[in-house]
Amino acid sequence: MSPFERKFGKYAIRNLSFVLVMCYAVGYLLQMFDRSGLLITYLTLNPYAILHGQIWRLVTWVLIPPSSGGLFFTLLMLYFYCSIGTSLERTWGTYRYNVYLFQGMLFTIVGSFLLMGYCYLFKPEIPLLGTALTINTPVEYFTVIAMMFSTYYINMSIFLAYAATFPDAQVLLMFIIPIRVKWLGVIYAVMLLFQFLGTNVYGKFAIGASLLNFVVFFLTSRNMMHLNPKQIHRRQEFKREVRRSTGITKHKCAICGRTEVDSPQMQFRFCSKCDGNYEYCEEHLYTHTHIKRQ
Repeated sequence: MSPFERKFGKYAIRNLSFVLVMCYAVGYLLQMFDRSGLLITYLTLNPYAILHGQIWRLVTWVLIPPSSGGLFFTLLMLYFYCSIGTSLERTWGTYRYNVYLFQGMLFTIVGSFLLMGYCYLFKPEIPLLGTALTINTPVEYFTVIAMMFSTYYINMSIFLAYAATFPDAQVLLMFIIPIRVKWLGVIYAVMLLFQFLGTNVYGKFAIGASLLNFVVFFLTSRNMMHLNPKQIHRRQEFKREVRRSTGITKHKCAICGRTEVDSPQMQFRFCSKCDGNYEYCEEHLYTHTHIKRQ
C-alpha cells in the first residue's frame, strides 16, 4: 500500500462505475428532453467558458454520454461498462480504480486547456477572426471544439485496462462468436491509433489526453501484466501479510485489535473519557465501555 493510499484511501468512492453509468443515464435523459441541444452546450468541457466563470463545466461534462445507437444498445453499453469497471475495482482495489478514472478525467481537462492555448499560440486568426463555418467569436469557436471532449475515450481506456488485466476472459461478439478480450483490445487499440493519425489536431488532443491514463497504467504495471487476476490478488494479500507480521502499526483498536494494515479505510480515534491512551476503531469508538482507573 502506498503512502497516498494509506492517507486518501478512505475517501475512495465505492462502485464508481455504477456512479459513472448513472451520470450517463442523466445525460441521456437530458438529450431526450432537450431536442434543441442548447442545454448540453452549457455542460460541455469548454475551457474558454470555464475561465469566464462557468466553473460547473469542470464536472458537468461527465454527464455527456457516449453516442448510442438506440435504447437497446444504450442499455447494453451501460451494463457492459458497469460490469467491466466493477471487475477492475474488485481486482485492483477501490482506491486504485478511483485513481485510474479520475486521472483520465483530469488529463482530459488539462488537454482541453492545452488545446485552447495551442489555438491562441499557433492559430490565433481562427478563434479571433472567424472561419468559413461562420464562427465569429471565441465563445462560438470553443463551443464547437468542446464537443470533442467527452467520456467516450475514457470508456475506451477502461476497456483497454480490462483487456490488459483479464486478457483470457471471453465475450460473445455479436452475441454469437466467443472471442478473448485481449484480441478485442488489440483491435480497439489499432482503431484508436488510426483515429488518432487520421483526425485533425483538435481530435489528437482529445484522444491523447483521454487515453494518457492507460499509458501511465501500462507503464507502471508492466511487471504485473503476465499475472492473472487471482495471482495479482494473492500477491497483494502476501504483501499485506508481510506488513502485518513485520511492520509496526500506528493504530490499533483496544477492543477488536484491528490496525490500519488490516482495515486501511477505517478510522481510529482515542477516547477522551477513558483513563489512559486507549484507541478504538470507528465501530467501537462509541460502543465500548469506558476504562476507569480505581
